[in-house]
Amino acid sequence: MAKKTKLAATAEKIGAAAGKADRKARKVTEAAKVAREELAGLTKRVESLARDLKKATKRVHRALR
Repeated sequence: MAKKTKLAATAEKIGAAAGKADRKARKVTEAAKVAREELAGLTKRVESLARDLKKATKRVHRALR
């Protein structure tokens, strides 16, 4: 097998580092997508609870009159 030159060895290291960075970026992107979906779900739940609280507050005020 032919001996690797320093240039080829360095290029291999750079390629490996770029591959690792790309994998990490994909994982972060996927995690951000999941977090965004979870946040949307939580937002809907909070809005629903806020509406329920508003309705309950109105009922209590009417009952106290």
